[in-house]
Formats: sequence, C-alpha cells, structure tokens
Amino acid sequence: MPRLPTRRHLLRGALALPAAGLCAAVRAADTACPANLQFTFDRLQDEKPQSLCQYAGKVVLVVNTASFCGFTKQYQGLEALYARYRERGLVVLGFPSNDFSQETGSNREIAQFCENTFGVKFPMFVKSSVRGPDANPLFRRLAAQGGRAPLWNFHKYLLGRDGRLVDNFTSMTAPDNPSFVQVIEQQLSRSG
Repeated sequence: MPRLPTRRHLLRGALALPAAGLCAAVRAADTACPANLQFTFDRLQDEKPQSLCQYAGKVVLVVNTASFCGFTKQYQGLEALYARYRERGLVVLGFPSNDFSQETGSNREIAQFCENTFGVKFPMFVKSSVRGPDANPLFRRLAAQGGRAPLWNFHKYLLGRDGRLVDNFTSMTAPDNPSFVQVIEQQLSRSG
C-alpha cells in the first residue's frame, strides 16, 4: 500500500515551488478577490471572522447602520432589497457604528434588535467606526474612492460584480428609491 504524503512532505513540496509559480498563484488569488473585498471582519451574531472575499462576483451594497436613528427603518427596506435580489447576486453588508452616537448597544444587543425588530437576514458585522482616523479599512477605502465618508447613518456604497465602487448614496436615499433600485438592477444585469 503506498504511503500518503505527510504534512512535512507537502510543506517541503510547497516550499520547492519556483518563486514565479508562487507569485502567479498569489496574483490569481488577488484577481479572484477584488481589492475592495480583501478584508476580514467579525460577524455580528457570533463574532467569528468572515472574509469579504466570499462576496466576490456579487453586487455588494455596503451600509453603515445604527439602531437609534431616524433612518433606522431603512433596515426594513434593505432587507427587502436583499430578499428580492439575493438570488440574482445582490448582497447587503451592514456595519453598525456609533460614530453618530446612535448605536450604543453591544454586538449581541444590536444583532437581537436587527433580527427581532426588522427580521434582518443580510450579513452584519461587529460595531466599528466608519469615518475619521479610526474608520475601519473598508470604509476608509470606499470613502477615498467615492470622495465622501458617511455623513450620517445608512450611507450606502454600491460595488459592481467586479468589486469596483459604482456610486455612493447618502442616508436620504431610501432603499426603495426607484433611481437607486434601477442602479442596482443595472449592476445585477452585468456579468463580472
């Protein structure tokens, strides 16, 4: 019976790869995951790390959220968008933030509020800063690309299937705004 390679043999073989081959593999991985998604954040519900690369090839709507804001009802519209377009490739990513002093709860309290009050099923991540020098790296990057950091809660950044920023929308743009929905539908109809 032939012996299966041990972990040490496999590692030695990987280290023996020519540098060019290893670099090509790294480049291929980077190409598969656009730069705007090369981040890992802890999931809100259980604080387990989640790579945003899992959303590569999808139309991604990134939103900073808060539980005690005049725009909090947008959770309902965001969940409706997610439910309506999920099968076509839309994912909504929620990032609770207390930057505007309207998200004071713990991650567990935020998760319970979102689920119990609005039935949120789209991916949510732990509370973080979304503007200024303490902004999480995704929001810092999107603000630089879009020329605007969130002015308030429920600011929206839309990424195409290629991971590039398409546009950003203030909290005044409701999730059911016909022009906003039209932009999402246009992105969904494009291939990656």
